[in-house]
Amino acid sequence: MELENEGEFEPRIVAFLCNWCSYAGSDIAGLQRMKYPPTVRIIRVMCSGRVEPSFILEALKDGADGVLVGGCHIGDCHYISGNKKCVARIVLTKELLKQLGINPERLRLEWISSSESGKFVKIVEDFTKDLKQMGQNPLKTLER
Repeated sequence: MELENEGEFEPRIVAFLCNWCSYAGSDIAGLQRMKYPPTVRIIRVMCSGRVEPSFILEALKDGADGVLVGGCHIGDCHYISGNKKCVARIVLTKELLKQLGINPERLRLEWISSSESGKFVKIVEDFTKDLKQMGQNPLKTLER
């Protein structure tokens, strides 16, 4: 008997989540036993503004199919303007990805507050679906 989803591509998502909002939202989703795809690996950072382009590129180089950066809503940053710095870095990183021939949609920036656990779940579900449509990260096919 063959399993229905056997052999189906399961994307790997690395999520850099702000400690104060997005990480708390993901944590509450877990505490509430909300179900979402097991495609995401969470890395807690103190602020989304702390996520360097090199972190994103390294995650993709190491085999992630997509990278999610989650932060506090604009105006609610624990560090005042960290999330505004994050926006500028994401714009630059997406441009760099285009230059490298990597679909910039493999990088997603979302604002998720600690009370938006449902939003976190929906984002992971949607990003997983989008990555399945894109297929594997083209860097995975390169020989190491």
